[in-house]
Amino acid sequence: MKAQERFHMIAAELGLSPQQVQISVELMEEGNTIPFIARYRKERTKELDEEQLRAIEDRNQYMIQLDQRKEEVLRLIDEQGKLTEELRQKIEEATIIQTVEDLYRPYRPKRKTRASVARERGLQPLAEKMLQLEEEEEVEREAPSFVDDEKGVETAEAAIAGAMDILAEELADDADIRKWIRDFYQHRGELVSEAKNPEEKSVYEMYYDHRESVKKMPAHRILAVNRGEREEILKIRIEVAEEEKILAKLISWFPAKNPHRFLQEVAVDSYKRLIAPSIEREIRGSLTDRAEQQAIHIFAENLRKLLLQPPIRGKKVLALDPAYRTGCKLAVVDDTGKMQEVGVVYPTPPESKVQEAKKIVKKLVEKYEVDIIAIGNGTASRETESFVAELLGEMGRELYYIMVNEAGASVYSASKLAKEEFPDLDAAQRSAVSIARRLQDPLAELVKIEPKAVGVGQYQHDVSQKQLSESLTTVVESAVNHVGVDVNTASVSLLRYVSGVNATVAKNIIQLREELGRFQDRKQLKKVPRLGAKTYEQCIGFLRIPEGEDPLDKTPIHPESYPVVTALLEKLDCRPEEIGSRTLNDRLHRIKVEDMAEVLDCGIPTLRDIIDALLRPGRDPREELPAPILRSDVLQLEDLKEGMELKGTVRNVVDFGAFVDIGLKNDGLVHISKMSERFVRHPMDIVGVGDVVDVWVLGVDLERERVSLSMVPGKQ
Repeated sequence: MKAQERFHMIAAELGLSPQQVQISVELMEEGNTIPFIARYRKERTKELDEEQLRAIEDRNQYMIQLDQRKEEVLRLIDEQGKLTEELRQKIEEATIIQTVEDLYRPYRPKRKTRASVARERGLQPLAEKMLQLEEEEEVEREAPSFVDDEKGVETAEAAIAGAMDILAEELADDADIRKWIRDFYQHRGELVSEAKNPEEKSVYEMYYDHRESVKKMPAHRILAVNRGEREEILKIRIEVAEEEKILAKLISWFPAKNPHRFLQEVAVDSYKRLIAPSIEREIRGSLTDRAEQQAIHIFAENLRKLLLQPPIRGKKVLALDPAYRTGCKLAVVDDTGKMQEVGVVYPTPPESKVQEAKKIVKKLVEKYEVDIIAIGNGTASRETESFVAELLGEMGRELYYIMVNEAGASVYSASKLAKEEFPDLDAAQRSAVSIARRLQDPLAELVKIEPKAVGVGQYQHDVSQKQLSESLTTVVESAVNHVGVDVNTASVSLLRYVSGVNATVAKNIIQLREELGRFQDRKQLKKVPRLGAKTYEQCIGFLRIPEGEDPLDKTPIHPESYPVVTALLEKLDCRPEEIGSRTLNDRLHRIKVEDMAEVLDCGIPTLRDIIDALLRPGRDPREELPAPILRSDVLQLEDLKEGMELKGTVRNVVDFGAFVDIGLKNDGLVHISKMSERFVRHPMDIVGVGDVVDVWVLGVDLERERVSLSMVPGKQ
């Protein structure tokens, strides 16, 4: 497939112009990153966003792989001397890899089969005659001539059976037949799950006698039954009704209008022995692929929301990492995230040294003028929360606490990075520091943790780990570049996600920063070893210097556009020092962007971004999101009553609903059916991780410590 044809096909699929696709692919091939293209090449792509650019990248890669597979299959069939013009045309016109594989199937080298054995015994001619003969008696008259003891064909019946095996395999390998049956299964099939031992108690009991349409089965249930099957609790199969329609389709493959008994038996055997098991495996595989893609998508969307949670800046934080036997590790960090002190208290069982713990925490709160207490939401968090709420009531000054999702904190605390950062602390103390910093700047802290360890997915251990890691890495890169990075405070973990920057360059940036004391100017980054011209172009717009010599260095404006800014300021009769002032902002608001873009010989999207950056220099896009809920009193499960209205924070979104933190140890569940009065296609259409929502209590299960919630007043 020629490149232009490929671009037109992608454009038609994605609802874009071929020029947009071509330019985007060319920019990627030139070594430009997607965040860079989306932010700084808007004129060339006609303002395609990251999602559209990634879709172009994915489809382009798929079509390149499709073309490569076509070439390989054509070569392999040609080497066998079996490539006809009709077959070549079918392969070249295929639009999906599955079609190419179906067409190649009859020519693929096979392991020893009943059909291959029959061919070795010289029964191919009998199979061909069997197709042409109209009566089974004619077949029976022909069969004796193929009896050959030396070849292992001892009777006429054995000859007929061998010929039938050949035809059954040829029928099963027919590309059109396979496509028709695959489509039939996808539209009419049902996935059936049963218990291997119906008396056994397990988390899969709802699937002990379950059947559901293959076409409509949601991702989370597909992954659930797959796991149940792997754990040998469930038996899974695909069933289709109206199998007679499938057999009728198979019989129509034969040349005869009224195929004789042997051919009818071939159709049944081919379907039962060869086609059905193979198609079932394919359908199960496609179901799993679809479910995995959905699970990865949900994880990615949740992760993005989590990473973009608004920071709580300028606050001194005391963090508690709850535990029972080993005590609650605590850490105090200042308003810049620098660790001040670590320790341990024992307010929880079995020690229950509540008064001693209060004395220690109060002393630290006063000593460091703590503003917020952050509590990890893991083991013993409920008891720790009660302890903190009681302590706050005794403080006599304004002080709040907040529950912080500590998923992944233990992963970080045991990592090489954490050991390098805090070599003198034990793992639990490092975890407490991480919890405090997560509150101050979620993005800067969470990038230190393997993305899949942050606990905002569903069935993340049941999907392709390679695809999951690639997807989540992409999300982290997108979030980091969306926010921008202070080059004078960023860690290696944060810098390595910046457009164009790898781990080596990130370390070199830190090393040069330590030598200089701090960067004063973006141009100084050109001196970073291995940060060449292309890397500088890709990364520099995302690296900020808040207190730099050039006021533009704290904005997302790319240095390549600095001349445009200079000309714009001259037109507005303002100086760079006035960036952020009311005078300049008033004049910027009065600009007619289209006219000014023409005067400055600048693209309209770029000028629009420049004006936005000048109006809000140093703006953090996360600050526009709702702030986390700070609490001063604890909520007990026993306090809840049906119909009670509460305010909560969405912690995780899954296919069937959302889990909301309302101040309890365990999050409450808002089922998808309780999210709106109108039909909801997916919970993500309504909420995202970090959203602050009003909820009403539907029910409380004290025994299992579960709460069901509604986002619709009075929804029962």
